[in-house]
Amino acid sequence: MAQALITLASFLLPSLTVAVHNSTTGGCAIIRPPRDGGIRYRGLTQEQIRSVQILPVDYEIEYICRGNRVIVGPKVRKCLPNGTWTDMTLWSKCLLLCPRVWTSLENGQVVARPPGPPVEGTVLHYNCLSGFRLVGRNSTLCTKLGKWDSPKPVCHSVTSDDDRHYTGKKKLYIGALFPMSGGWPGGQACLPSAQMALELVNKRTDILPDYELEMIYYDSMCDPGEATKLLYDLLYTEPIKIVLMPGCSSVSTLVAEAARMWNLIVLSYGSSSPALSNRQRFPTFFRTHPSATLHNPTRVQLFQKWKWTKIATIQQTTEVFTSTLDDLEQRVKEAGIEISVRQSFLTDPAVAVKNLKRQDARIIVGLFYETEARKVFCEVFKEKLYGKKYVWFLIGWYADNWFKIKDPSIDCTVENMTEAVEGHVTTEIVMLNPETVRGASNLTSQEFLEQLMFRLGGKNPEETGGFQEAPLAYDAVWALALALNKTVGPLREKGRRLEDFNYNNQDITAEIYRALNTSSFEGVSGHVVFDAQGSRMAWTLIEQLQGGSYKKIGYYDSTKGNLSWYGNDKWIGPGPPADQTVVIEEFRFLSQKLFASVSVFAGLGILLGIVCLTFNIYNSKVRYIQNSQPYLNNITAVGCMMALAAVFPLGMDGLHVHRAQFPVVCQFRLWLLGLGFSLAYGSMFTKIWWVHTVFTKKDDKKEKRKQHLEPWKLYATVGVLLAVDVLSLMIWQIVDPLHITIEKFTKEAPKGDLDVLIQPLLEHCNSEKMNTWLGVVYGYKGLLLLLGIFLAYETKSISTEKINDHRAVGMAIYNVAVLCMITAPVTMILSSQQDASFAFASLAIVFSVYITLVVLFIPKMRRLITRGEWQSEQQDTMKTGSSTNNNDEEKSRQLERENRELQKIIQEKEVRVSELRNQLAERQALRSRRPQSTPNQNHSTPPPASSQNDPKPLLPPPGYPLPSSDNHSLPASYPNSSILYQADSKISRNHCHNSRLQLLYNINWDVTEDTSIFICDHLLL
Repeated sequence: MAQALITLASFLLPSLTVAVHNSTTGGCAIIRPPRDGGIRYRGLTQEQIRSVQILPVDYEIEYICRGNRVIVGPKVRKCLPNGTWTDMTLWSKCLLLCPRVWTSLENGQVVARPPGPPVEGTVLHYNCLSGFRLVGRNSTLCTKLGKWDSPKPVCHSVTSDDDRHYTGKKKLYIGALFPMSGGWPGGQACLPSAQMALELVNKRTDILPDYELEMIYYDSMCDPGEATKLLYDLLYTEPIKIVLMPGCSSVSTLVAEAARMWNLIVLSYGSSSPALSNRQRFPTFFRTHPSATLHNPTRVQLFQKWKWTKIATIQQTTEVFTSTLDDLEQRVKEAGIEISVRQSFLTDPAVAVKNLKRQDARIIVGLFYETEARKVFCEVFKEKLYGKKYVWFLIGWYADNWFKIKDPSIDCTVENMTEAVEGHVTTEIVMLNPETVRGASNLTSQEFLEQLMFRLGGKNPEETGGFQEAPLAYDAVWALALALNKTVGPLREKGRRLEDFNYNNQDITAEIYRALNTSSFEGVSGHVVFDAQGSRMAWTLIEQLQGGSYKKIGYYDSTKGNLSWYGNDKWIGPGPPADQTVVIEEFRFLSQKLFASVSVFAGLGILLGIVCLTFNIYNSKVRYIQNSQPYLNNITAVGCMMALAAVFPLGMDGLHVHRAQFPVVCQFRLWLLGLGFSLAYGSMFTKIWWVHTVFTKKDDKKEKRKQHLEPWKLYATVGVLLAVDVLSLMIWQIVDPLHITIEKFTKEAPKGDLDVLIQPLLEHCNSEKMNTWLGVVYGYKGLLLLLGIFLAYETKSISTEKINDHRAVGMAIYNVAVLCMITAPVTMILSSQQDASFAFASLAIVFSVYITLVVLFIPKMRRLITRGEWQSEQQDTMKTGSSTNNNDEEKSRQLERENRELQKIIQEKEVRVSELRNQLAERQALRSRRPQSTPNQNHSTPPPASSQNDPKPLLPPPGYPLPSSDNHSLPASYPNSSILYQADSKISRNHCHNSRLQLLYNINWDVTEDTSIFICDHLLL
């Protein structure tokens, strides 16, 4: 016991220490102990006891007495919220205890006034049974010295003063402990019940005909410490007791553990602790009160009936409830039921109840005493842990009006408590046979109750302690009598008798044990039978609180596993609540209106791509279209249509395809979008790359810049970009293929008072290392986008006929790059929002494609339509009769080569012209110094013309103005370039002015005809 107190003190010390330091806001002042006694402060050290002045609310103190003194009056007091201690109107005194031997009389009866332990002031009244006379005083007083004021009287037979020659029935003595007070005053009804059984047994001639049972009993006050003293008196005072009958679990534990040392059988009538079902620790223990664990099979049966797989528990921290809960945990585990929440408390259940609420406990098993039950349900009312969503399972041995009893330790009204406890279910051991049958005592259960009420003198059963357990005490006496009766024959065969029993005789104990272990009879409490652990097997009554009163809704026979159900259970809701909040999984699907709208735009974009592709192919022979690299534009259009086609699988989810086919949709998304981007953007990137490569070189590489742009190089570049994408996607899908993953969101409560939660789910296409793959792809594509922006910026001012739409390509690249760089991170952030993510990604694709197609193809369509260029090309083809399959590119290269050759010739001739001008100037100067002819001759006769010296008129090339005295330079453009060059390299004098001379764009037309003829002659050289 000392070890238990030390353990309890160490457990309580942290919490109580905090309470003491925080007690300035409320509590009770320390009170003085009784004389010759002291106070046990639980959980406090000696230093704390000396320093503390105020103790917290609900703190309990215990009075202790010195020496051979016992406490009379309240032994335990509790601090109330109003600052006072409980039962302050009753005095507690430490009085000397007189010897208990005086409290029993052989062949007689003793009545103590007042009832209780024999202390100072106690008066004992003696009387003998019929056939005996009292020798000595009929009363005695316990004095202040702890001694009786007179010797103990004795009862002698009226026929002889020497009872050694008595030939009547032999007496067998039963040592009993009945708690007449204390935590469970069950002896108030159990003692009269046991006495009724003894009288009937002793009158029966078929049960122990040669013996008479007599009970020697004391008041244990349900206190193990008091029971220790009484057990000592029972064992060490005459007569020898053949059986012990304790009540109250704590006392029974003490007695049963000690009885094995005296070879005594222990038969309890009022012990429910599961710890007593331990044959190794209590080898001779039996009880007619079923173990508290007998509730558990009934509870498990009800859990299965109502299809509950998850429960919660809350218990008071005591051995009986802890053992019961351990047994329940084992049973529900075998039944496939989970205890999701397990809470316990010592005195204050507030925190435990809050934890139940926070962890969504629905089906709750409560294990606590009646006083703590009121505290628990006051907190239940505050936390709203009751109603149609909750079911409480309680112990059924509370008083019927337990929740209506005013308790100063709680601040809830009777109305609050009634509301909180409505609908709870109780399981109670059937302690009174519900059937009208006559058992071993030849009494029905109703007849037994009538006799018991008569013996109690009309007391209120609800105010009489142990009234419910009284049938168990009655049947305990009958079980003992029947067992002893069964041992008479076997003992006689061994040459033994029951009266030969002593504390060293194991044979008689073994026979009594076997007889009790095989007991089976009908008693007033029902069928009496013991299991292997010595515990009573009994029925369980199931009740439900309906409208403030308990209603029987069924019975459960644990021996046969039969559930008798009345079907009158009543629930606050439509039926038994769920054992947990029902979670309904609901997939989030894409808005179909959004999907349809975007799909329309994507379809129109694909139609536009087909139109553009058809236009480009049909007009591929037009020079303007040819100069835009039409095959690359075709690739761009195909890539745009593939990107738009990716919008459709991008919007498909579980609403359109089965989950098993969803990975295929993921693959379509990836490949269509990846290849579409590679084709569309790759072809535009190739154009801008080659424009930058060819036309932004340094001056020392102009010759290379003038080389022809080979088409296969462009296609090879696009092929390389496409191959990189195909290879990377193949590696991705082989190493880490896409699969479906489910994202779970926070549970949502639906509208209305429904006991359900919605679990939103969203399907995603994912890989084990999705972020790594996306990082690689986004990094590679991002570099291409940035490089494309740079190249477009660098080539914005270049004008070339080789790729005449590179500026439009640059604009498209700007558009695609900006949208992609914005869309990629945003869609990753919005991945959990299916509508926003799809809208952002799909619209970015649609806008990019639309802008690309419009920028690249619409200007070409507009030019060809407005200028009619494809018509002029066709007319030229008809006039020349040439085939549309002529290689214009080859002609262009030939003209370029001839032009370069002529430019070199012009540079050489320019030097020669300069020299000739100087010579002409000298000749004119010499001619001017010749003698002048007569005027008549000068005017009448023209000078003679020489075919060698007189030049022919030198005309400018067709389309150029005639030369004048002013200096004019040769125009730099040639409107009819198709006839500038001749296949023959020889140039005659007759066509000098209208053929090769047109290429001399830097010759000044500021000379006379003679000079022109002279220059032409020298050019022919």
